[in-house]
Amino acid sequence: MSKRKTHGLSFRHSVDRMVDRAIEVVGLEPGLADAIKGCNAVIMVRFPVEIKGKIEVFTGWRATHSIHRLPAKGGIRYATTVDQNEVEALAALMTYKCAIVDVPFGGSKGGLHIDPRKYTRSEMQRITRRFARELATRGFLSPATNVPAPDMGTGQREMAWITDTYKHLYPEDINYFACVTGKPVHMGGIRGRVEATGRGVQYSLREFFRHPEDVRAAGLSGGLGGKRIIVQGLGNVGYHAAKFLSEEDGARIVAIVERDGAIVDERGLPVDEVKQFMLENGGVKGFPGAVYVEDGAGVLEMECDILVPAALEGVIHKENAPRIKARLIAEAANGPTTFDADMLLNERGVVILPDAYVNAGGVVVSYFEWVRNLNHIRFRRMERRLEERRGQHIINALQEATGRDLPEWVINELTHGADELDLVRSGLDDTMRLAYQHIRELKASNPKVTDYRTAAYVIAIEKIARSYLDTGVY
Repeated sequence: MSKRKTHGLSFRHSVDRMVDRAIEVVGLEPGLADAIKGCNAVIMVRFPVEIKGKIEVFTGWRATHSIHRLPAKGGIRYATTVDQNEVEALAALMTYKCAIVDVPFGGSKGGLHIDPRKYTRSEMQRITRRFARELATRGFLSPATNVPAPDMGTGQREMAWITDTYKHLYPEDINYFACVTGKPVHMGGIRGRVEATGRGVQYSLREFFRHPEDVRAAGLSGGLGGKRIIVQGLGNVGYHAAKFLSEEDGARIVAIVERDGAIVDERGLPVDEVKQFMLENGGVKGFPGAVYVEDGAGVLEMECDILVPAALEGVIHKENAPRIKARLIAEAANGPTTFDADMLLNERGVVILPDAYVNAGGVVVSYFEWVRNLNHIRFRRMERRLEERRGQHIINALQEATGRDLPEWVINELTHGADELDLVRSGLDDTMRLAYQHIRELKASNPKVTDYRTAAYVIAIEKIARSYLDTGVY
């Protein structure tokens, strides 16, 4: 196991310390607390693949943190930073995340120690298919027990390869499409999954700003419009969050922090243009019309209203936490704030919307995709046109009764039958709203809970403990 640290504590221990605060509030019996925190199973696999005429050996992990609900759910990441400690910590986060947003999954996570940029598409396919075989034959890939999804370094392409590998291993399983989520739509994926985590970040912030008293407590006022936002990491999550917040809510993305530094523009950065520039040039350095800052980490400490860390864990730590000037931090990445930094920021009155809530959009829409795969039918396939005809009948009746033509926008709304993407966004919005309301209500009602992270974990711990007790597992 790697001994990589996140400024003092390992990633796993940092997560555990945060959970311990919630366990203390709940007052769980120590044995039950240990049962909830412990990782149920971890597998390490090492397998050879021939690359350019030579044999390379790859190492991967899959951790199942909890099976209080099945299947266990969590992404697979491809990165050189992957180790067992990270995989176990992320699996634990998935357990709590699913409980917070009422998704009936246990928590799991996987990772392969690899730099995907060093391999061709054909090589990545061979590596991924072999990794999938290793997981499936050991019981760590199945529609019923363990369902991966994309994460850092993986996407729809890898999920398609894994699905096809599983199908050929188990051709009798008619639910094979449900063995992973985040697939291409033509392979059983669901519309809205690619954007889901970033969209969830947007919905979580929208819900926060619907509560003026919470906004005032953060030292802010008004709505999202005009708010100055710094985004760290313009990968899938950061890109979609920044795009939606700027284009749909009127926020200003005043800085984007990437691997090669950061760019700053107080007028607001054009997110799509920055993303395209990155794809063409490999980084943000040289983006026209913006100020380039080589020390990207230092930009996290700039004045802003909202800081959105959307890349790696541990980027906010005890060394830089005292200099963070944002009044609100929305954790779009997993574990971007260490335990020590969390304590320091809470003492300073900085409001943190925790990762286990804010970035839950991906697993929420993965749940929708999994259910869709088990049902073997696209959402709204049977009723959409019926709704459109019913809307047209209403229009006809209103126009006949009033003798007036209805405005075009009313006609368009009434004759639009909700499609799959409409339902996905509606379901995600509803989930993020209700989860935030539950978190804030608990925080307000329990004097022992002074921050949103502890409130979210208390909710998760109570639900998991109830499940253990009700089923007689403990």
